[in-house]
Amino acid sequence: MISTLRLLLPALIPSWRFFKTIAPSPRVEWRADGAWHAFRPRPDHVSFVQMLARLFWNPDWNEALYAVSLAERLAEAPTDHARDEMFRLIAGQCPTATAIEFRVLFVTRCQAELLYRSPRRDLAERVT
Repeated sequence: MISTLRLLLPALIPSWRFFKTIAPSPRVEWRADGAWHAFRPRPDHVSFVQMLARLFWNPDWNEALYAVSLAERLAEAPTDHARDEMFRLIAGQCPTATAIEFRVLFVTRCQAELLYRSPRRDLAERVT
């Protein structure tokens, strides 16, 4: 029983030592024609009922976390797979666009640092 509790305790009470470093999270922005838009922006307000429901079902947030993971990969070592997956996620958000591009930024209090910028992709080349 005690050995089970020792295994379960770190999962119940997480520690910041779990992370090797704490760094700014990358932001993904996309544009189809003109202005840049944030990918999956956080809502301004979430009601208490919505918060409770999100504890059990929140596919949009899971997809946003996946996009952050892809953005980190693109910032460190860009791969075709990560870029194609990011295009797939963004194309799902803007179905009427004919061509899109995206960029990955690290935003700090003083400035925004561009880490990666994709080439413009015609959506006729969609990766499924």
